[in-house]
Amino acid sequence: MIRRFGSLYAGHVDLENIGLEGTPVNERWLSDEHLATVLDKTEAIVTLMDRLGYDTFWAAEHRFQREGDECIPNLLMLFVHLAHLTKRIKFGCGFNVAPMWHPLRLAEDFAVADRLTGGRILFGVGRGYHSRECEVLGAPSTAIDNEANRVLFEDQVEIIFKAFNSRAFSHYSDHYTIPPRIPYRGYELEDITLVPKPRTVPVECWQPIVSASERAMDFMAKYGIKGIIGGGAAAGGATDKVVHAYRDALARHGRETALGTDLIIGHSIHIAETEQKAIEEARPYFEENMKMFGPLGFVRGLTEEQLSALADPKRARSAGLPTLEQAVAAGSWLVGPPEVIIEKIQAIQERYPGLEEINVASVIGTPQRVIGEQLELFATEVMPAFKHQVKVAAPAD
Repeated sequence: MIRRFGSLYAGHVDLENIGLEGTPVNERWLSDEHLATVLDKTEAIVTLMDRLGYDTFWAAEHRFQREGDECIPNLLMLFVHLAHLTKRIKFGCGFNVAPMWHPLRLAEDFAVADRLTGGRILFGVGRGYHSRECEVLGAPSTAIDNEANRVLFEDQVEIIFKAFNSRAFSHYSDHYTIPPRIPYRGYELEDITLVPKPRTVPVECWQPIVSASERAMDFMAKYGIKGIIGGGAAAGGATDKVVHAYRDALARHGRETALGTDLIIGHSIHIAETEQKAIEEARPYFEENMKMFGPLGFVRGLTEEQLSALADPKRARSAGLPTLEQAVAAGSWLVGPPEVIIEKIQAIQERYPGLEEINVASVIGTPQRVIGEQLELFATEVMPAFKHQVKVAAPAD
């Protein structure tokens, strides 16, 4: 039963000349002052969400994006600051890209931030699909070497959970020797201890579900990692296949659950008086988002010709690219008046009875003013229909 709501903000600054006929993404090179506005924009979004009663603010960790699309490189540092400006909202790492960290530094930074915020940060790990980010920092991305990236990521997550959960630990693999066998203050070093430990152990951890492969699902189930489907780079909404795959993985690891348990499903939203008006208002943002993520492989089915046209304002409109109407029909976008949005979320709730939280968000390209308007409309016109639902126990046989 859905009773909690969050929103994902990937960290884009306000952009000019957006949409298919607008400035190509690779031609944008914003000023340092403009790129830094992401911090004030984040503060405004978070303080509004806290006041409106949202449960979780999710943000993405990305680097080197002079185009202005994803401009927050350090979530934990930012969340410590934001926690002191707000009263109750939690902060979700969506996600710390493990291959760009040393796993022990990530574990330490989270533990400190967790304690400084009184437990208001949700840990999250991702694999890293931006080659410009991962490879620059010395790790393989999924775009360049998917298998090497997965092996490194799985090794790192094992280390992180050892650090969180063990009084002392060691780890020896192809990537890490922790600790090296060296003398230290009169004894030979055999293990180490994370100091400080997180405030609450076991640590609640989240990961995006993209491929939904059996290996990925089993890995998440093994460590008790919860999953987010849709939102951000991944297509919004959920398919029955993905939700069933996650439930089946939990069952293989001894947990029988209702569909949707330990998942968050993300949707892009735009509320207006009619569905058609919502589509027309949101179309430039949908198109700008596609311009960003299409070349990264997150808009399925695009041909090489379409990808080429996507970067050319003169050809893009006639290239047969996906439309917002199609995204609405597929369920990844929720648009229209509040009563229509409520009906669609109720249908999601009925389909996935174990689901307790969804994310609603505005995509890359959406200006701060519109993000604020949409968050307020959703909080006042849609959330009340779900926030105080009472779960009715099933009758005994």
